[in-house]
Amino acid sequence: MNNFQYSRATDIADAIRLLTADPGAKLIAGGTNLIDLMKENVERPSRLIDISRLPLRDIEETADGGLRIGALVPNSDLAYHPLVEQRYPLLSAAILAGASAQLRNMASVGGNLMQRTRCAYFYDTATPCNKREPGSGCSAIDGLNRNHAILGASASCIATNPSDMSVALVALGALVHIAGPSGQRTIALTDFHRLPEDKPHIDTNLGTGEIIAAVELPKHGFARNYSYLKIRDRLSYAFALVSVAAALELDGNAISEARLALGGVAHKPWRSLEAEAALRGRAATPDHFSRAADLLLLGATARAHNRFKIELARRAIVRTLIQAASSTPQSQAHKKIA
Repeated sequence: MNNFQYSRATDIADAIRLLTADPGAKLIAGGTNLIDLMKENVERPSRLIDISRLPLRDIEETADGGLRIGALVPNSDLAYHPLVEQRYPLLSAAILAGASAQLRNMASVGGNLMQRTRCAYFYDTATPCNKREPGSGCSAIDGLNRNHAILGASASCIATNPSDMSVALVALGALVHIAGPSGQRTIALTDFHRLPEDKPHIDTNLGTGEIIAAVELPKHGFARNYSYLKIRDRLSYAFALVSVAAALELDGNAISEARLALGGVAHKPWRSLEAEAALRGRAATPDHFSRAADLLLLGATARAHNRFKIELARRAIVRTLIQAASSTPQSQAHKKIA
């Protein structure tokens, strides 16, 4: 057992002060990821700062008709919230496709955004890992890399982001509200997570002493034509090999607006504005969906064991768009893709 200090933050300002004062400190709320990492000696914080009692559990409408979600809202509460189920069912479906009911009851919105990769080499302290120990190497590149990235990877890291919730939030155009020593700021969720490049140990663009205060959803939630498809090795409690969040706005059979994001394929949720633009003004047909899939997967690179993920992703994208266009959403893959 590693020794660490424990502090309970009394408010947001206190949490920021404690976090800024101790570079080795970590925030803890539900602890569904951090405690596992501590047990495996991957994380060795000098201090745990308990933020579980901060007033960040509200879900409220914004002045422009969107939704502001406190960082400490449990995943289960968010998935089953009436406004989310009614206006943002894509988000609800993505959350319910992840983890187990017990973990969703504990996991917070902010914690979900901050969870770390489930790369086996990251968890194995006996192997080199640039994400765990910068400069030591990436064991996955020449190792067992079946679950690893096909997009946005680097020579330093090919790990993937494990979040389902983030994929839906990226597709919906969510914003992240951040509080820190210099005040408050807001960034698009597409800019919150980082690609590995030569600093894979840095997962997000949070600055020193900054914490997530809330996530904001825009007014338009694509409540009719949406689908979240998660392809995994088993239906229960498994991370995605490939996941797809698709949302369409249709005028008859013509696409007036489109959103597409992938999970399980990169160090961050993967969204392509070019792929979305290619769908606008087009008929909702498999041919046009295939073209969007090609654009979304542009630059995909396979390793020894994950080449199948490129074709799997392409078919999953087409299938998810077909489901979205026909208003038959599906959050789990019950059948093999033909």
